[in-house]
Amino acid sequence: MNQIIADQKKTVRRFYEELWNSWNYAIIGEILTSDVAFHGSLGAENNGHQGFIDYAEMVRAAFPDFTNSIEVLIAEGDKVAACLTYRGTHLGEIFDIEPTGRAIRYIGTAIFVFRDNLISNAWVLGDRLELLQQLSARLPDDGVEL
Repeated sequence: MNQIIADQKKTVRRFYEELWNSWNYAIIGEILTSDVAFHGSLGAENNGHQGFIDYAEMVRAAFPDFTNSIEVLIAEGDKVAACLTYRGTHLGEIFDIEPTGRAIRYIGTAIFVFRDNLISNAWVLGDRLELLQQLSARLPDDGVEL
């Protein structure tokens, strides 16, 4: 495996294991560019280090024990894709849903783009429908039959 790709995969592992799962924001400059564009699956695009921290803290407020488990990493060029499993306990409000105390588990994917050996863009797509069903939320009545 090419050393650049190996380093990028290592950075994505650190992103999840150290930055997300340990909430260690002190290392953010070692992983994300200062102008990172982060598209989280539970919210809109957030930019820069503070934007990422704000998003992560919103997730943490709802799921204080939230963790990401990497199932698969695939890399090519300046991009790394991850297949993920998310877990946590719903102890704070999210999507206007009061805390249920329920354990949640859902899957997702993420695509990371690198610049200067740091993550400059991230697109995360989690299975929000699965999450909402686990929280027993009413789905919006938009006239679409599932």
